[in-house]
Amino acid sequence: MLLTAEKLEKRYGAKVALAGIDVQVAAGEVVGFLGPNGAGKSTTMRILAGVIGADGGRVVIAGHDLADDPIAAKAALGYLPEAVPLYPELRVVEYLAFRAELKGVLRKYRVSYIEEAMQKARVTDVAYAPIGTLSKGYRQRVGLADALVAKPKLLLLDEPTAGLDPAQIVEVREVLRGLGPEHGVLLSTHILSEVEAVADRAIVIDHGKVVAAAAVTELRAADPAFLIGVSSTDVAMALLKPFAGRPVATVAEGGSIRVALVAGSVEGRDGIAEEVVAAFVGGGVGVRSVVPERPRLEEVFLALTRSRVEQP
Repeated sequence: MLLTAEKLEKRYGAKVALAGIDVQVAAGEVVGFLGPNGAGKSTTMRILAGVIGADGGRVVIAGHDLADDPIAAKAALGYLPEAVPLYPELRVVEYLAFRAELKGVLRKYRVSYIEEAMQKARVTDVAYAPIGTLSKGYRQRVGLADALVAKPKLLLLDEPTAGLDPAQIVEVREVLRGLGPEHGVLLSTHILSEVEAVADRAIVIDHGKVVAAAAVTELRAADPAFLIGVSSTDVAMALLKPFAGRPVATVAEGGSIRVALVAGSVEGRDGIAEEVVAAFVGGGVGVRSVVPERPRLEEVFLALTRSRVEQP
C-alpha cells in the first residue's frame, strides 16, 4: 500500500476535528476524499502532507513512517494545497526549476523532470510565460506541475478545481485522469461529479469519522433508486417526510420524483419502494410509473452525511 494512515486524531482545544480516520491509497489508484465543509478533509490532507502534526495515529508513505522518517516520507509525495503558493513574477519554467532544487532533485535530472512535469500538467505551451499573466486554470495546473516535479509516488490534491470555471474544470479533470496509472492519488474535493469521473474508490468522512469507504461503483450499486412518475410532485414530496430516516428524494423532469434508497438513508429498507408508492396512492397522488435506476453519488453522499445537513 502506497499510503496507509491509521486512526488519525486531531483536536483543537475541546473541538475534535478527527476521531480515528483511516485512509489507504494503493499505487496506480485514484481515491476521492469527500465530506461536508468542516468534516475534516483539509485537516487530514495537511496531516498526510506533514504540514501539521496529528494528536494520534500513524502515517506511512511508501514504507516510510512520516513521524520517524519525515524526509524519506515527504520525498515520496507531491502536495497540491487548496491555495497554491506561486510566485507571479517568475516564469513557469523558472518557478519549477526553483521548486525542483528545493525538493532535492539532482541538477543533472532537473531539465528532464521539469519537462515531464509540464507535459503531464499540460503547461508546456506557457513554459516561458510569467505566472502572474496566466488564467486561474493554468495557475492551478502549474501548481500540479510543482507537485509532480520530483516524480513522487503519491499525490495529495486538495480541491484542485476550486474556483475554476466549467471549461477549466474539464481541462484539469483530463489531467487528473492521466495521473492514476503512474501515481497513487488522493483527491480531496466537494465536486461529486469529479470523483465519479476520475476516481476508483471514494472515502466519505463526516464529523471527523469515516462513514463510507468503497469503490465508487459499489457505493452507487449498493441500493436502488426509483424514478416514480406522479400526478403532483409537491404532495408526493410532502408524503415522504414521515418515513424514518427518509429516502433521498428530488423532483425530476416530467412530473416525476426520484427516490434513492441508499445505504444509511432508510431504516428497514426491505419493501420500502412499495411503501412509498402506497403512501403516494393513499395520499391521493396518482402513480404513473416506477422505473428502477442506480443512485447517483450525490444521493449516496447526502444520505451518508444527512445528520449534518439536517441539524438546525
